[in-house]
Amino acid sequence: MTGGLKDGETDEEFLHSPFIRKQGNIYKPNNKDMDNESLNEKTMEDIHTKEIDLVNRDPKRINEDVVKVDFEDVIAEPAGTYSFDGVWKASYTTFTVTKYWCYRLLTVLVGIPLALIWGIFFAILSFVHIWAVVPCVKSYLIEIQCISRVYSIFVHTFCDPLFEAMGKCLSSVRVSITKEV
Repeated sequence: MTGGLKDGETDEEFLHSPFIRKQGNIYKPNNKDMDNESLNEKTMEDIHTKEIDLVNRDPKRINEDVVKVDFEDVIAEPAGTYSFDGVWKASYTTFTVTKYWCYRLLTVLVGIPLALIWGIFFAILSFVHIWAVVPCVKSYLIEIQCISRVYSIFVHTFCDPLFEAMGKCLSSVRVSITKEV
């Protein structure tokens, strides 16, 4: 019996192992090429459940040109006009924490709806490209092929002989340039 327990297998191993026919793939029976284990079948990976990197959130560096503003880039005291050390430290902490939490609050309030909008936008863009743009381009290329053949016949019939005759007539013309001092 195929797919049954083999010698040395337990019921637990059998419950988690796939049912395998001796003839090969159950969807393509009697196909000897598909039975070959050296044939690499590509497995589709679900991109919606892949793990995301929570440390490096810009792996393709698409936001390298975005302004990165730190406290030192915005507020600086020149020599001789220093505030109290406590005020400087409190200002630094206030700036940094405010920037951090405002960004987080904005991402919660606006980021999720914008992610939804951008997801819909790119879904529509992909749909239009796959179902409208590519078929139109393919249709155009097929239709233009006929016009291309007619144009090619026209050029070979009328233009080629004309330009060949003109070339033969003008082939004996010699141009020489002399420089006078």
